[in-house]
Amino acid sequence: MIPTNANRTAGTLLLVGASRGLGHAMAAEFLKQGWTVIGTVRGTHHTLLHDLADAHPGRVEIEQLDVTEPDQIAALHQRLAGRTIDILFVNAGTANADQGQTVAEVSTEEFVHVMVTNALGPMRVVEGLQDRVSPVGVIGIMSSGQGSVANNTKGGHEVYRGSKAALNQYMRSYAARHAGEPRALVLAAPGWIRTELGGPDAPFGLEETAPQIVAMLLAQRGKPGLRYLDREGRAVPW
Repeated sequence: MIPTNANRTAGTLLLVGASRGLGHAMAAEFLKQGWTVIGTVRGTHHTLLHDLADAHPGRVEIEQLDVTEPDQIAALHQRLAGRTIDILFVNAGTANADQGQTVAEVSTEEFVHVMVTNALGPMRVVEGLQDRVSPVGVIGIMSSGQGSVANNTKGGHEVYRGSKAALNQYMRSYAARHAGEPRALVLAAPGWIRTELGGPDAPFGLEETAPQIVAMLLAQRGKPGLRYLDREGRAVPW
């Protein structure tokens, strides 16, 4: 059960990967709850986040960031000098084109791309921007239930599963290095949702799931340590 006072004080959210899909839906939900949103996009093309900024003057800032480019992470760190972020959430993610491939079948190039985008890039964002986050804030990353080793009883989606399992392991290492600090750390497993990544056959839509994910994140404020949670706040087996 998520506490009703979870969003007791609105603040500033830095949402990495907010141009479309679940990231855009989360940005919209945070805005509904009174937050200021700094959202990142890749490239300079117009996105749904730009439309959201037009609809909420002064409450949405747009930054350019590709999580696979360390120089861009460093540049964003500089641009955020003097700012305090209450929640940093990294929503970047991808999958290999043919998720039926085994890890032995996928090309080296595609394997590296998925691992860098889903595991290395997000952790570089966390490491590179952590000092812009409030000492009592929240740092979260979009993981997946498919990153659970314990729950993998059917196989499939091997490259994607492996990248999210790697992400979970790296975040546990980060948490161990920062043990005793008051920040909340969250690995979010949102479920199978109808997005470009999730596909049209997913059972859940953005309208129902984005508010749940936002409520879950807000409920973690003031709870130090790392948790691997689904969108309803339930623990996911590692």
